[in-house]
Formats: sequence, structure tokens, C-alpha cells
Amino acid sequence: MRNEKEKYKFIGAKIREARNKKGLSQKDLAEAVGFDSGTSISLIESGERKMSIVDLEKMAEILNEELKYFLSIEPDVRVSFRADGLDKKDAEAIQHIIEMAKKRAYER
Repeated sequence: MRNEKEKYKFIGAKIREARNKKGLSQKDLAEAVGFDSGTSISLIESGERKMSIVDLEKMAEILNEELKYFLSIEPDVRVSFRADGLDKKDAEAIQHIIEMAKKRAYER
């Protein structure tokens, strides 16, 4: 489990990632959220400044991400298959494809 500082760094990194994906500068995001300057976003992204859940919700909306994206809440993905009649190599290949699909789901 992450300590408090690591949690804020993680959230900040996710904000940076989403902001860059959206093509916004720190100043652009700061203005959209209602902060005075891009420095506020810089400090949040580095984990040096805490933020309210209300501000995080605003950022999520602006950045077109769900709140869980910033909090590392992974989707509930459950998959099962029966390998009856498959050889070991085929069963491993199918398992690999399932793991890749789950990983993609977690990245969304």
C-alpha cells in the first residue's frame, strides 16, 4: 500500500499523463479548473501540493477521464475458460491473450 506522499505523486502523474494526452498546458488546465497559475498544476503533478476531491473531479471532467483513472481503481475484469482438449501451448497462448486484454482494460 502506498503512503500518503506516494499517493499524491501517483495522482499527479496520472493528471500529467491525461493533460498531455489532451494537449493542454499546465496553464490551460489551471485556468479551466480555476487556479491562479500553471504553477499550481506543476506542484500537484509533482505530488508537492494536495488538492480537494472537488478539484480532482473538475480535472477529471476537463480531461475526459473517470475519477477512478486518477485513483488507480482497476476495473473488475474476470475471465475464465476451460482448457479441456487443448494442448499446453494453446492454453498458454489463450491465457496470454486474456492477460493482454485485462491489461488494456486497466489502462483505460
